[in-house]
Amino acid sequence: MSETGTISHAQEIIQENLDYTLFSWSKQKGIAPIAVKYAAGVYLYDYDDKRYLDFSSGLINVNIGHGHPRVTAAVVKQMQEVSYVTPGCVTEARGKLGHKLAEISPGNLKKTLFTVCGASAIENAIKLARLYTSRHKIIARYRAFHGASYAAMTAGGDPRKLAHDAQQVPNIVHVEDPYCYRCPWGKEITTCSRECVSHIERVIQFEGPENVAAILMEGESGSSGCIKYPPDYLQKVRALCDKYGILLIADEVMSGFGRTGRWFACDLHGVVPDMIATAKGITAGYIPLGALIVSDKIAAHFDDKTLWLGLTYSAHPVACAAGVEVLNIYEDEHLIENAAAMGAYIEQEVEIMKQHHPCIGDFRNTGLLGCIELVKNRETKEPMVPFNAKPEEMAVMNRVAARLKQLGMYAFVRWNYVFIAPPLSITKPQVDEGLAMISDALSIADEYVL
Repeated sequence: MSETGTISHAQEIIQENLDYTLFSWSKQKGIAPIAVKYAAGVYLYDYDDKRYLDFSSGLINVNIGHGHPRVTAAVVKQMQEVSYVTPGCVTEARGKLGHKLAEISPGNLKKTLFTVCGASAIENAIKLARLYTSRHKIIARYRAFHGASYAAMTAGGDPRKLAHDAQQVPNIVHVEDPYCYRCPWGKEITTCSRECVSHIERVIQFEGPENVAAILMEGESGSSGCIKYPPDYLQKVRALCDKYGILLIADEVMSGFGRTGRWFACDLHGVVPDMIATAKGITAGYIPLGALIVSDKIAAHFDDKTLWLGLTYSAHPVACAAGVEVLNIYEDEHLIENAAAMGAYIEQEVEIMKQHHPCIGDFRNTGLLGCIELVKNRETKEPMVPFNAKPEEMAVMNRVAARLKQLGMYAFVRWNYVFIAPPLSITKPQVDEGLAMISDALSIADEYVL
């Protein structure tokens, strides 16, 4: 309340949202959202004109930064021409975006089915794999997130699904992760025999290769902890797929469109998947859009067979127009090169931070997709809070997150991870600003180090 007994405009906005809308992944009481008035570049601004450095690019999707006028202009122009047509019609924007995706995608991935978001891209990838192979099983990793729709949530191993997973989508089989920092087989990457890969082959054999339609892998791990693949991991998984006639689906929803310093993360691994499911950076979050990019071979299979897939908003003209402009911005402003350069700089600076913060157990990063893993003890690697921590176990991390917000940072803090994934447009001074805030907040976690 103000001195006059009235609440501020920002408080009115927050209260109206709390009264009439539901918030994802949260108890509905006790939350304190930021009332965002506007955003520009790498910053958000609230109604009190407090500035927040967006160090997670929204939900790791606002790759070009906020408020880019070229996207606004492209969207307005398209809406002035036509805002919606059915997926059976075509528009110039749809063709241009499909053409551009064919140019930047690896190998022979040349045709795209446009979806609404990342989860719907994954859903359609699973269905398409089953249609194409006439097999039914999908192999995926436990520490992966593929979206919050039914099949996508089942395919991921994210524990947020556990509250409602009594009846998961059938025929999804999970395998262990190549989590070298916490290797499930107790090995070291320099001397292991890639047990993480032989494990997958055993699962294929147990399930029957003739039943396995696809292996679903993130191009680069994201919200599950930026788990770094061993250098040859995806290549060996690709070889397993070829050996048994299994499709490889790359989930590039988070890792695509320059986030890792390349158009797609699979480019870093020298692997050409059979399909790429993507979203987020395709429009930098300005308009919802997803895409399933498939090989010529898969596309040709449906020349004379019905493709039993479809969505009301597939190839939405306004979303496609935004996508065309965003992809041009990546090139015109050299954002992918900047992501690689700023990622290298962040890695250098976090190494220095390790000397001052004993709570830093590991830092895993590719381009501008990274996270700091906090531990109570570097020798034992005891996590600062457990995987899938209960709310009452998150006290220390909640303090870290609260301090970051107080300092003026919007960041993604989850379990014992602090993510570093700013927009690809970020500069060195802005990186320094962000890392200084994180360093300040990590002093709280240092108090809990044993």
